[in-house]
Amino acid sequence: MAKGNSDLGEQALSKAVEMGLSTQLDAAETLEAEIHANPGTLVQGEVESADIQGRGLVIKDDLRTEELKVKTDGMAIDPIKAAFGNIELTRPTNAAMAAKLTQADIERACNSDYIQRKLQKLEVKLDGQPVQLKIQQVQVSLPGDGRVAIATDVQQLESGEQQHVAFSATPAVDAQGYQLMLNDVQMDPNNTSEPLTQSLLAAANDLLDLRQFSLSGMTFQVEHIDVQKETMTLQAKAHLEKFPGS
Repeated sequence: MAKGNSDLGEQALSKAVEMGLSTQLDAAETLEAEIHANPGTLVQGEVESADIQGRGLVIKDDLRTEELKVKTDGMAIDPIKAAFGNIELTRPTNAAMAAKLTQADIERACNSDYIQRKLQKLEVKLDGQPVQLKIQQVQVSLPGDGRVAIATDVQQLESGEQQHVAFSATPAVDAQGYQLMLNDVQMDPNNTSEPLTQSLLAAANDLLDLRQFSLSGMTFQVEHIDVQKETMTLQAKAHLEKFPGS
């Protein structure tokens, strides 16, 4: 529910924002929006900012964030449509975002149907030859020191040979803020094929494209990744052409 506010216009808009966002989510433990506006300019559709906070937000069935915080710049909305609960931007706006993911959230995403379909389509070459792979359950841990550890069993479909892929790396983003990179890759002692692991990493560019996780009407650029023991926080700036759910 929207937080307490003495201005009924702000309350109504806050509720409309919550309802619009909820249509983009598969699940949410909590979702709160708070609109800040001057009553004198609100009737003209001018909004000073919007603060949005959520916990346990899920999109695409299995992509979950433990916490999400969004603060927008000033917004211009259609006041007539807003009166009927439809938040329609009349000009684009920007926002700052912070998303916290747990170790379990990341592992759940890696094993979702959405990501697994992409994993099975990876074009991987081994010794210069293309190979078809079946990737089993992916295990993810955040041991601390800014690193992420990944392990899975991989079967080569033609030969039936199975390898254990296990490594750790330091995640970062490229200069554009769209692509996740895995730096300083270190093989785990239990890894049975470093060449296969390197081939998988080389083929995973599309999988690590962060733009695929945007909501409708929103693009974002990740500016910083903070990896702690069992949690990862992404800080990003977003550009909204339209309000999600409008």
